[in-house]
Amino acid sequence: MSKLFPDASETGLRASLGRRTFLRFAGISSVSALTLATLACDDHRPAPLNGAVDLGAGDVGIMNLAYSQEQLEVAFYSQVVQTPYSGITPEELAFFTDLRDRERTHLELFKYLLGDKAIPMLTPNFSSVNFSSRESVLKTGHTFEDLGVAALNGAGRLVTDMELLALSGKIVSVEARHAALLRDLLHPKSPALGFAGDDIITTDTGLDRAFLPPQVVMMAQPFIQQKISAERLPKA
Repeated sequence: MSKLFPDASETGLRASLGRRTFLRFAGISSVSALTLATLACDDHRPAPLNGAVDLGAGDVGIMNLAYSQEQLEVAFYSQVVQTPYSGITPEELAFFTDLRDRERTHLELFKYLLGDKAIPMLTPNFSSVNFSSRESVLKTGHTFEDLGVAALNGAGRLVTDMELLALSGKIVSVEARHAALLRDLLHPKSPALGFAGDDIITTDTGLDRAFLPPQVVMMAQPFIQQKISAERLPKA
């Protein structure tokens, strides 16, 4: 299998996304805004935990949870682009390429903001995905995007840094658009399963689902080779 994460010389991404570009993307105007990368408490840092990858605590842990999901999405879309499914149209290939690039921007943003508090790069486990099948690819893609939306929705009330909360709000809106497009490709004109499908809407509120960190890790774990721990993140 070819390399899923091209280096900077191949993509030019890290060269083009400097500090100012990152901050503009996040809507951060203050030079010292979102100081998680330099001022977070040491006890929030990820730490070895019985062989598992510890996400950390507090806002650092929440950022690492989002970072882990971005890693998974970038790896998935990179594989789709490298090994397109049978019958893929030029429009669909362009769409997946755009998804890969947008998710990579999210990934690099979280990596930059976390600094030395970022968890290591994870190894995906896509053994359950049939990359030659359009249905399998689209279903897995919107599963990842739906989970990303639910994760950021659930983490919102746990965040203490208001600029991180604002950033999360921007990213979750992008992830929701990705999910809606993938669903519409798989289930065109289906009110029950397409855009804002009945399976992802909370019936008592009419809003997208919201999952707490332990739920997110449990659902993402089958797609990641390393064991992930959200033990130090809030459970309620």
